Amino acid sequence: MGRIVLVTGGSRSGKSAYAQKLGETLRPPRTFIATCPVLDDEMRERIRKHQQARAAHDWQTVEETANLAEAVRGAKASHVVLVDCLSLWVNNLMYEAQLAGNSVTEDEISRRCQEVLAACAEVSGTVIFVTNEVGMGIIPENALARRFRDLAGRCNQVMAAKADAVTLMVAGLPVELKKERAARRGSR
Repeated sequence: MGRIVLVTGGSRSGKSAYAQKLGETLRPPRTFIATCPVLDDEMRERIRKHQQARAAHDWQTVEETANLAEAVRGAKASHVVLVDCLSLWVNNLMYEAQLAGNSVTEDEISRRCQEVLAACAEVSGTVIFVTNEVGMGIIPENALARRFRDLAGRCNQVMAAKADAVTLMVAGLPVELKKERAARRGSR
């Protein structure tokens, strides 16, 4: 089983750049799994800038909005897999469920996270997950936003519990919440 790293923080905290730099300290091949759907021109431009930033560092990009476990399995030959981001993945799962006339529960998110973690067990390298900390502000005023907050929080808890290392990004600075044990890190 490979190493799992979770990088969390608020919007514009520097988490994606930190995760990418961490991934680039590891040898290729590198796979970037993008969970963001292209919704409009502004999003298309953001995605283009992110792709351009990765281009010089041997990243292969895989776009997968929902079946994250399969995407991770598909990248198991890579030495580093970077998933950006889990909170968008949760959003995408909620959207798909809504289209089908269903809703997503915390138990469902926990199960889907366990599937992703099981896929990580098939990767011999490092899997880095980026996610947003969305529950540190005011309580959302509508039920859908509160459900998203709760589901993203559940996802983050499940992933952090199994991660070897967890870093919280604040104002571009990394704060280590969970450090790898030296014996495990040295065994790679």
